[in-house]
Amino acid sequence: MAFEKQLEELRQKKERALMMGGPEKIKKQHDAGKYTARERIDKLLDGGSFDEIGMLSHSDMPGMAHKSPADGKVGGYGLINGRPVGVLAADFTVLGATSSRVAGRKEHDIRSTADRHGFPVIYLGEAGGARMPDIMGSAGLASYGGGGRDTFLQLMSRVRRTPLVTAILGLCYGEPTWMACLADFVVMVKGTAMGVSGPRILSIALGEEITDEELGGWELHAKVTGMTDRTAENEDECFKIIRDYLDYMPSHNEEVPPAKEVPEGSGENMSKILDIIPEKRNRAYDMNRVIECIVDRESLFPIKPLFGQTAITSLARVDGKVVGIVANQPRVNSGAMDTDGIEKVISFLCLCDSFNIPLIFLEDIPGFLVGCAAERKRVGAHVMNFMNALGLVTVPKITIIMRKAYGMAFWNMCGSGSGADSIVAWPTAEMSFVDPVIAANVVYGATAAATPEEKEERIAKMAEGTDPYGAAGLHYIQDVIDPRETRNHIIKVLRRTRDFSKTKGIGEHKLANWPTKF
Repeated sequence: MAFEKQLEELRQKKERALMMGGPEKIKKQHDAGKYTARERIDKLLDGGSFDEIGMLSHSDMPGMAHKSPADGKVGGYGLINGRPVGVLAADFTVLGATSSRVAGRKEHDIRSTADRHGFPVIYLGEAGGARMPDIMGSAGLASYGGGGRDTFLQLMSRVRRTPLVTAILGLCYGEPTWMACLADFVVMVKGTAMGVSGPRILSIALGEEITDEELGGWELHAKVTGMTDRTAENEDECFKIIRDYLDYMPSHNEEVPPAKEVPEGSGENMSKILDIIPEKRNRAYDMNRVIECIVDRESLFPIKPLFGQTAITSLARVDGKVVGIVANQPRVNSGAMDTDGIEKVISFLCLCDSFNIPLIFLEDIPGFLVGCAAERKRVGAHVMNFMNALGLVTVPKITIIMRKAYGMAFWNMCGSGSGADSIVAWPTAEMSFVDPVIAANVVYGATAAATPEEKEERIAKMAEGTDPYGAAGLHYIQDVIDPRETRNHIIKVLRRTRDFSKTKGIGEHKLANWPTKF
């Protein structure tokens, strides 16, 4: 056969690359209950769809070519639910998947190609930081910038044009953390960790002794920092979550998300929605139960469910079309939104505005959580950042005032004058500057001498005019609706503001470069 020697050389090189870090390293990965980089890609993508590029990449350091197959990063293109994606998987069996120049070029190639042609990228992370000694010295450090005027900026920043997903599948320090900060959606497997620097570096450099879990485990990032959007029990669940998430996303920002058939039984519980809301105004309830009645059956996909729980942010479908839900949660702090909740909502506004997802605001909020602790967290600045982000949203916005709507929070939840395409209230709505109980104490003084009857009279006085009819009568809001008609109302508004609009549901993406990690 012609060129037999050359073909045999090619076969051997590719066979060596497919061995990754070798049998012992692969066994160690499996013994830890984890998949290898290529196994992860096969589990994530539609079967047989992976088209690898850069298989023959290797380190540019002298004598390291044979020790660095694919230079520690497996990448290419494939399909998820029949749609094209780019994928990058850190190969922990090769030099701990540390960051390197050649792998960096491969990553930039895949990300920029996907961005140019309009399809998502998924980064599967399990890696150490920058590879040493490659990065040591002035030439080593400067070379990581890629050699061009803005090549490092292109790698380490982005304007959202296509969805970017990061999965944390092991101990991740350095680059995987940067990728999580850039991503629109982050899934973290329990038992993993991520951070800027690992415990070993901290111990040597700072004398700080800490475990991976304490430094950057899933509970920290799911509940405290909000850096991860969802958590998974294992890698298989992680890949399912990613596939499900992408089902709510367009491939790029010049199209709307994919529509689905409306599941049988959707909306059938709208007749029972009033059973969820307590008649006593100071009683809590779970807003998720209300949302489940309104949206298509089993379509709720919560974002950051364990972080900032005074607010709910969730993707869903109504009438088969993707929507974003922003709602208050009366079960937590009576729905008073704290700074974590504000950050959570702002990042969600960025996601929805960037990818043409209409927003539905379900309002039951007594105000923002204030006080000394809140001021130390710069609550005022957070509130105004929230307002500024809301002002840049260009997708359709629908507001339903369900119960409480007090003070500045009324406007932040897309109240009158805040850009809503439709704003209506339930007859149960209460709208005013502050809660009547607080107003009575401010106006009359919280005197112990007042009888219970006197206190009730004062509260009733402050509650006058808080029903929604005053605002509806002067057309500050558009209507007061029967709560059982909420789903039908939303469908009608979405059809005229998205489906039949001249924009066809495509926004202006003014929040496409707003940071979503704070």
